Amino acid sequence: MIDATGMPQSGVLLGGTSEIGLAIIRRLATRRLGRVVLAGRDPAALEQRANELRSSGIDQVSTFVADVRDAGALDGLVSEAWARLDGVDLLLVATGDLGTAELSELSAGRVASIFEVNAGGPAAALLAFAEAMAAQGSGRLVVLSSVAGVRVRRANFVYGAAKAGLDAFAVGLSEALEGSGVGVTIVRPGYVRTRMTAGRSQAPFAVDPGDVANAVVRALETGEKIVWVPAILRLVFAGLRVLPRPVFRRLPG
Repeated sequence: MIDATGMPQSGVLLGGTSEIGLAIIRRLATRRLGRVVLAGRDPAALEQRANELRSSGIDQVSTFVADVRDAGALDGLVSEAWARLDGVDLLLVATGDLGTAELSELSAGRVASIFEVNAGGPAAALLAFAEAMAAQGSGRLVVLSSVAGVRVRRANFVYGAAKAGLDAFAVGLSEALEGSGVGVTIVRPGYVRTRMTAGRSQAPFAVDPGDVANAVVRALETGEKIVWVPAILRLVFAGLRVLPRPVFRRLPG
């Protein structure tokens, strides 16, 4: 059950090897989170991360192999998570695939896969967990979106478009859940230094996974629904949204 300060005691991390997701789980573990299911595609990597969390002091950590692109596997994750955790306080969605924006490297299948990992699968998981949480009368859905979806750029237009779709879905789901006891927190990080961004040019206002984790915990405490990391990006993108297209196109990638 979520405590009086908004902190969950049980949770599922979809994208169970995500550096940002794990940083959030570790931060929440200092505040009462003690039962966790890590879900993802790679069983060996999941078990390694589970062992790391156990070593850090989380009482109960288990793994569940599920591909976010498989709706049937997501339904199985919901039922298994409730059985293992005796109720789920938190779903943290941290799946992502930066993919490519080079037309010569894209295909119909590649674009479909990027959208499934970044938008379609996460949206399906959010809905499945939202229904189960609404039935129990409480819960929190935290979804890692991206500033890349606020105004889509040529440099990562497939990823950005997918994140824009996920972000819009999460905003709508939040409205649909009003009064159900289930809340939605949408996290919009900028450039985060992780394995996924390694080798790419670092953007201004870059942060580390721990910075995202701290921002998420603050949002759970305050009930804030949309979180920009770092906070200054809210103002930056307010300006970028209204830039004329020819000027926006000339910005560095």
